[in-house]
Amino acid sequence: MRTVSVTLTFKRLCCLFILLGANTYGSTLLVLGDSLSAGYGINQGSGWVDLLSDDWKDQHQIINGSISGDTTGGGLHRLPLLLKKFAPDYVLLELGGNDGLRGQPLSLMKNNLRSMIKLCREVGAEPILFGMRLPPNYGRRYSDAFAAVYPELSAQENVVLIPFQLEELAVTEGMIQADGLHPTALAQPIIKQIIKDHLQPLMD
Repeated sequence: MRTVSVTLTFKRLCCLFILLGANTYGSTLLVLGDSLSAGYGINQGSGWVDLLSDDWKDQHQIINGSISGDTTGGGLHRLPLLLKKFAPDYVLLELGGNDGLRGQPLSLMKNNLRSMIKLCREVGAEPILFGMRLPPNYGRRYSDAFAAVYPELSAQENVVLIPFQLEELAVTEGMIQADGLHPTALAQPIIKQIIKDHLQPLMD
């Protein structure tokens, strides 16, 4: 009887260790973005998503599903497979910049973002919007309407919004690459901290 009892106790401990090992991370965050999150023009591993992943390596799992040049249409096409593969708890939607740079209809961009929000919620993931803005040379009327899409959608769909806070980078020496659009490696820790400050209370 004693041998049987010891064996059962050992099996229970093994099961407990397996369960604990399977839950290494508190939450899983999927970042679905474009060049800003993909780390365009900088060394691999030095982008803000990688820096955030390093900060949270013992707390949360970060999946970077970003592709340089991607649009909301491309993100909408790729999202179902990413949701199925990684089963994230949160999805940061950092898309729309390339839609705006290409002058695409804002109604289409907004509908694509709304569809992605719906897809996330259908599988139990919480969507988060990352607000975007265009360079001023795209015309005041279009740029203002573009920027307004994100707070409008956040209010309509009751989605957490990370407002665009990168204006200072554009006018700070060494923070923007020669193309005048993409942040340098020096800017990545700043971007990481801005986003982390918004995500930390939510994910904890």
